Amino acid sequence: MRRLGKVLQIAFTYMGTIVGAGFATGQEILQFFTRFGYWGAATIAVATVMFIWLGAKMMLIASDVSAKSYEDVNKVLFGPRLGEWISHFMLLVLFGVCAVMLAGAGSIFNENWNISYQSGLLITIAGCFVLLRKGMRAILTVNTIVVPAMLFFTVLIIIDTVSTPGASRWMLLTSDYSPIAAWASPFLYTAFNLSMSQAVLVPLGAEMSDRKTIIAGAWVGGLGIGFMLLAGHIALSVYMPGIQQFAIPMGGIARELGSGVQWLYIFLIFAEIFTTLIADIYGLTLQLHERTRLSVPLLTTAVLFCCYIASQIGFGTLLSTLYPIFGLISLGWLALLIRQRSAVGRL
Repeated sequence: MRRLGKVLQIAFTYMGTIVGAGFATGQEILQFFTRFGYWGAATIAVATVMFIWLGAKMMLIASDVSAKSYEDVNKVLFGPRLGEWISHFMLLVLFGVCAVMLAGAGSIFNENWNISYQSGLLITIAGCFVLLRKGMRAILTVNTIVVPAMLFFTVLIIIDTVSTPGASRWMLLTSDYSPIAAWASPFLYTAFNLSMSQAVLVPLGAEMSDRKTIIAGAWVGGLGIGFMLLAGHIALSVYMPGIQQFAIPMGGIARELGSGVQWLYIFLIFAEIFTTLIADIYGLTLQLHERTRLSVPLLTTAVLFCCYIASQIGFGTLLSTLYPIFGLISLGWLALLIRQRSAVGRL
């Protein structure tokens, strides 16, 4: 039972780190999978396999070398010099993602709960600071609450979709996009999300000494991610192509289930943004602490303050500018990780 608990902690934290705002809104599923029609289900299967395999690989390496931050793992994978440069780049990427997540949280407060954007930012920052003082334990606890709730919502979506005319469209939907674009999408999607998740997967793996527990957690987490991707893809396929005009595609589907479910959905979007934010800030702070040896609370405060300044640019502008750049560069990181044949962390 104790091992089962740790397996679920790893799985829920993995899922909570991957399932961010873009996933919860449905935009990531739509852009990377559903718009490619019936190819979507097959490419989701490819992404799921990579999440299981490479997620486990990162955590096993972190456990084997007792990594203090993701830079230690990057040095094992790519050598001291290249690993250090990759970690420098990850610092910038993580900061950019944290700024995007914080701006997204402020937008939710402003657009849905009639609370000003600035107040939403400050409330989110205060919550992050309080939880991050408890370290990895807080991240594990938050995800064990949020992820099951997201899974429950996903099941509701699937139940409603099954009774909807056109529920089988995900197997028949055609697309004007080329097969090459369709089969490239799971690699782009996995590259960006895995490169971001190492900020929390590395310290999580370093805390776990049992290899079987890590592997089982990666299996459960990877399959959970695949299930939510497929559920969202099936639901979105029913409403294609009209659903593409919505900024929050899953929001339109949630409205079909009633106002109560729609309110729950908006809260879950915020919760997913929040879990991603605290995970990335935690990883960023650990990396800065290893470099500067300054106190973690001081670094957490400094990072949150810098993210607050950057979030003044706005959620939409940050998202559309930074994410495409990060995605392309992360694809190179994924290729190097796949090619790595070191005995350390081998499954």
